[in-house]
Amino acid sequence: MSEPFPVEAKTARAYTLTIWGIALGILVFASGVVAWALAVGNAQLFKDGVDWVYDVALYGIAAIVFGRDARAERLAAMAIGAVMAMAGLHTLYDLAAKIITPRPIEVWALGFSAGSAVVIAVLIVGVLWRFRGEANPVIKATWLSSRNDVISTTGFALLGLAARVAPVRWPEYLFDLFVAGLCFQASWAIWRSLRPKPAEVPVQNKAATAPAAGL
Repeated sequence: MSEPFPVEAKTARAYTLTIWGIALGILVFASGVVAWALAVGNAQLFKDGVDWVYDVALYGIAAIVFGRDARAERLAAMAIGAVMAMAGLHTLYDLAAKIITPRPIEVWALGFSAGSAVVIAVLIVGVLWRFRGEANPVIKATWLSSRNDVISTTGFALLGLAARVAPVRWPEYLFDLFVAGLCFQASWAIWRSLRPKPAEVPVQNKAATAPAAGL
């Protein structure tokens, strides 16, 4: 069994508690949103609540795998990178669907979902900020994901508000392209961090290792 990527013991304990807290906190919040949506019969709100499952899975995987052997951490980071790449593809697919069939906007549901997403994204970035410089692939994956979330959710909240009052939707479409590119960049950064580093080959002293020439 290979050794896990080296992380200071104090940092590892803090990250483990932090990541479990994030996963469980989002799960509780998402459960409340889904229950509320079912109670009032709002399909859009229900979809927004179910969408939080992605975040619960991402941070849950990180919490379960972190601190185990390096192979498990590599597989988890690869899975998170793949999920983020799929999120980029889904963003492009959703963009195409919105262009073909523009969707009506439910003001109060969108406002609640956008506002709560921004607050949660900012809180997550705040608690993960201290780990942003760690080289461990699992920590890097969760940090990049949280960074993307705080940018995309804040942008979507502002653009969603602008889309309700503006006669055009192109700012929202341009931002979709930006978010897709951000997802692909994060996936590449995660996968690149998993590539093995070239081993340092000691330089031999030719004078000491070359066979002695005959006289």
